[in-house]
Formats: sequence, structure tokens, C-alpha cells
Amino acid sequence: MAPDFIFMLTRADRTIEDAEARLPEVLGAGVRHVGFKDVGLPPEALRRLAMAIRTAGATTYLEVVSHGEDSEANSARMAVDLGVDVLMGGVRPELVTPIIAGSTIRYYPFPGEVVGHPSVLAGTVATIVESARRLLATPGVDGLDLLAYRFKGDADALMQGVCAAAGARPVVIAGSLDCVERLEAVVACRAAAFTVGTAALDGVFPAPATLADQLAFIKSTLARIRDRDAFSACG
Repeated sequence: MAPDFIFMLTRADRTIEDAEARLPEVLGAGVRHVGFKDVGLPPEALRRLAMAIRTAGATTYLEVVSHGEDSEANSARMAVDLGVDVLMGGVRPELVTPIIAGSTIRYYPFPGEVVGHPSVLAGTVATIVESARRLLATPGVDGLDLLAYRFKGDADALMQGVCAAAGARPVVIAGSLDCVERLEAVVACRAAAFTVGTAALDGVFPAPATLADQLAFIKSTLARIRDRDAFSACG
């Protein structure tokens, strides 16, 4: 089964200024999972964006990239206010889970040590996998948001290790998925979903540079991988 494709209306870890205007193009390409960051636009603009995504029947994702306790708590409150389906990112479940308790929000924090902006994942495969296990043992944590390609070590080993630790719980591979080989690796590790934002907006995939063509390429690549794997399983 192919992972869900989450398109992020973001560039360099910030929600793009024209996110709401670009949304119809994204939805028109058949993308049903759409996200944005907690930075880049004022709260009222994010509220309109979230409402437009929900009205279209797509699943909404808010990813926390702000640093600091106060900003992470504020982003969790924002998630509740916006009524998003999934809150991703952040590193402080002890702050976030009480804020979103009682809502229907699914919560996928970052395992490992996340530093800088755009975010980079520090540590080793072993320490990040252990962080993933600790997070998944925390009440209120539903899955993980893994910055596999923001990690300077072996991204494939990291994805395999974290996905194995997660078992049936979802792992989203986020950040710097910018080529077919990385899409192949995400499918191979059986991640539940992955995000693409900057790469499609900047036209880096081997397709025409329009956003619609970039999204169509990603979707067709996933379908090709799924069909190939299904054929191999039958053989």
C-alpha cells in the first residue's frame, strides 16, 4: 500500500504567502492531504486556509517548527483553534498533549533532537530510534514526524529503524523529499505518509515546473511503485 502524499503549502519551513490562492491548484491535482507550518502567515490567514482545506474535504495538517516552550504551546493552541486533523512536529509532548486533550487532533511529534530553522535532525540512528520509542510510550502521542532527510547519517537505516519501532502506528517522513530515489525509500520503509513542499513548488522533479505537473508526477510515481510492488508480490 502506498503512503499518503501530504502536500505542504510551505517553502523553507514557512507557510507561503499565497497559500490560500495556490490551494485550488493543489486540490485540482487530486491531493487530499494538505498541510502548512505554524510560521509564515498571521493566525487569521492560517484560519482561512485551514477552513478552505476542510471545506474541500481534505485532511489538514499543521506542522510545528517554532522553537521554545511558549511558541510550541501557542502552536498547539492554534491547532485546536484551527480544528486541524493532525498536529505534527514539535518536541514537547508534555506541553502539547494537555492542550489538545479532548479534541480529535492526532499528534505526531519529532523524535530525536531537532535544531535550527529550517529544522535539522541531530543524533545517531540509535538515539533517534530510542527517542521514537519513548515518544510512542507517551499517552496522547499517536504517531511520529521523522525528519529523515534532514539527518546527516544513514537516512534509510533511520527510517527502517523508526518505522519498525512504531509498529502499526503512523510515521510521516518529512523534509527534503526531492527525488524519485527518496520516494522509493519512503515506500520501502512502509511509512504511513510523507510530505513534499519546497521541492514541488520549485519544480525539482523531472516534470514540467508547474505545480500541477509536479504534483501529478509525484502521484504517478507512487502509483508506479505500488503497481510494481503488487506485481512482485504476486510473482
